[in-house]
Amino acid sequence: MGGPTIVFSILIVAIFGIFYLYFSTRNKERLTLIEKGADASIFVHGKRKTAPIWKVIILNLALLFMGVGLGIFIAQLLENYTTMNDDAIYPACIFLMAGVGLFVGFTMTKNLDKE
Repeated sequence: MGGPTIVFSILIVAIFGIFYLYFSTRNKERLTLIEKGADASIFVHGKRKTAPIWKVIILNLALLFMGVGLGIFIAQLLENYTTMNDDAIYPACIFLMAGVGLFVGFTMTKNLDKE
């Protein structure tokens, strides 16, 4: 077996393990609550009022792309007007501004849930 085959196999086993642990733990917790006489309505998520998932995804993607665009723009400005290393400016600005965009999206999503 080659290197990529081993890596791919380990990745598949890790993903399976994560899903198995998640679902088996969730099932055990629910069975324990039912045995203790807890109300089954705690498993229903419909009562909680949250923003639709499509709004959250669109908001976060829009802010991520705006952050990437702003990062490229700032990197271009820094390249033209400073003597910084050109190879390090672009990834640093892109990742920094993309992170800022995702953080802003997270805080705006929290505000959507409050409304």
